[in-house]
Amino acid sequence: MSAFQGFKDFIARGNVIDLAVAVVIGAAFTTVVTALVDQLFNPLIGAVFNADSLANAFLIEIPTTSGGAATLGLGAILAAIINFLIVAAVVYFVFVLPINKLNERHAQGQESESEVTELDLLTEIRDLLNERHK
Repeated sequence: MSAFQGFKDFIARGNVIDLAVAVVIGAAFTTVVTALVDQLFNPLIGAVFNADSLANAFLIEIPTTSGGAATLGLGAILAAIINFLIVAAVVYFVFVLPINKLNERHAQGQESESEVTELDLLTEIRDLLNERHK
């Protein structure tokens, strides 16, 4: 097998294509969540703290030895945490939870089918044994 054929087989696998789709969807989803946080949550929380956005809400100045001041942007950190929590909640409620529910239903359906099949087989075996002894 040539190196090119191996690469072609690797690319043709479904999981590589699924991964590529997930990356593209993830990038688009990140853009939506970032816009939501930047345009909705940051201004609302910033308004509560008398700032133009959350990133400017909790600015702490620390004097430096050179006579200037360093600024800590705790609001920007809080905005990043909010962004993360929104992404995590959406991923959980939109993707993980429904897939888990589908997997549970699928597993329950397989269990009930296998129970019925086992019962039918045992009944059939019993009937065959009864006929054989007659």
